[in-house]
Amino acid sequence: MKKVKSSFSYYKNHLSSLFLRIIVILSAVFALSVLFLIVAFVLSKGLSSLSPKLFELEYTSQNASMLPAIINTVQMIVLTLAFSLPLGIFSAIYLNEYAKKKSRVSAFIDLTVETLAGIPSIVYGLFGYLVFVAFLSINYSVLSGALTLSIMVLPTIMRTTQEALAAVPQSYREGSFALGAGRVRTIFRIVLPSASGGIVSGVILAIGRIVGETAALIYTAGTATGIAKTPFTSGRTLSVHLYLLLSEGLYIDEAYATAAVLLLAVILINSLSDFLSKKISKRFTA
Repeated sequence: MKKVKSSFSYYKNHLSSLFLRIIVILSAVFALSVLFLIVAFVLSKGLSSLSPKLFELEYTSQNASMLPAIINTVQMIVLTLAFSLPLGIFSAIYLNEYAKKKSRVSAFIDLTVETLAGIPSIVYGLFGYLVFVAFLSINYSVLSGALTLSIMVLPTIMRTTQEALAAVPQSYREGSFALGAGRVRTIFRIVLPSASGGIVSGVILAIGRIVGETAALIYTAGTATGIAKTPFTSGRTLSVHLYLLLSEGLYIDEAYATAAVLLLAVILINSLSDFLSKKISKRFTA
């Protein structure tokens, strides 16, 4: 009761703070309402359109199956992370553990990463088409798409890993050095495990972007309806499949069903990110 009275007296004397708090609360309610409406609309239209034919192994004009696209999406995730994960993590290690703070090299790398993060995906698609599809003659393939997406998600992995490493207390490093461990051993046995929660969150957020990417993949991975047998063959992902169904205008119900599956996948990925980061953080801080 005293806390309520003290809050009331504070806001009575600070009307600007009360006004700002109301604005913040209304903004949060509005954002949550929009999110809820989008999720409710897509799920209500999509879940009712789901049927066994949408999960058949081969795509035909009769079933408009999304299963080949789901399998291609998994392949795209694995290949993209195989390229971007080592490069992103080791780059973050260099920037946080080896590079001098506020040096020209660090400033240039930070500027490059921020620039990469702000480039529209359609520009990445054009770059991937010119370099991987045309110049390197990889053609429309899962590999071309994965290489393009690797460049796209690299800033996300680098930035989240760098922030996770920076959050590790300096005393952990000093304690390891005091026990005679070298810098490399300290990084891999002390720093990385302590920062693994943030790193995993960044990786799963990158996976979420891979799953939802469309523009860059149309120009690199292609739009073939079947399962990509090898990384050098074309195959559409789930988001590209959804876009093509809507653009054709012949499979509206199937498009809603695909959107529902895609939305549930994104929600699951974000929930998994939060769960794993908390689980790993508790494990290494216990």
